[in-house]
Amino acid sequence: MSSILLAVVIGAAFGAVLDRVGASNPNAINRMLNLTDLRLAKSILLAIGTGSALMFGGQMLGLVEVGHMSVKTAYVGVFLGGLMLGAGWAASGYCPGTGVVALASGRKDALFFVAGGLLGAAAYMLTYPAWKASGLLDKIAGGAVTLGTVPGSKYEGLTALPGDILGLVLGLGFVALAFALPERLVRREVAQPAPAE
Repeated sequence: MSSILLAVVIGAAFGAVLDRVGASNPNAINRMLNLTDLRLAKSILLAIGTGSALMFGGQMLGLVEVGHMSVKTAYVGVFLGGLMLGAGWAASGYCPGTGVVALASGRKDALFFVAGGLLGAAAYMLTYPAWKASGLLDKIAGGAVTLGTVPGSKYEGLTALPGDILGLVLGLGFVALAFALPERLVRREVAQPAPAE
């Protein structure tokens, strides 16, 4: 029971942070995707980079158990699903996590997004045998692998590079990129008043 309570507390705290940085606002997502406001992108890069640096640095220091590392299996369906997720994110302004946060914060449009996601998940479950038979769920590139070899993990590395150091360097690179990115790459268009006749 305590693990469920801990998950609820951590999830609520994470959701509050997502809401605070604007990730539950589809307008902020659209401004990020059209490169007119990169503050949210900077927050995302900072979070991923910090998490990666802490995880791999912690593994190197023996503070984080390597056995807790979970790597998802690569297959064609993952890449197709990723493209569909990206297109849906751009069209709706929500990804699954931010949609739930937006719903919890009272946005009515998020209700339709979450309902659509649940219907899509149900449709996938009902048609799973067909997807499995199609070959889209067959492992590619070794299945569950890491970029570098992580000492003590059960996953193979795509390269012989030390995975902990590679993860730490990539994490610190994301943090540096978060600070180096400007707040916008494209100037926001200001609506001009219609000319008087």
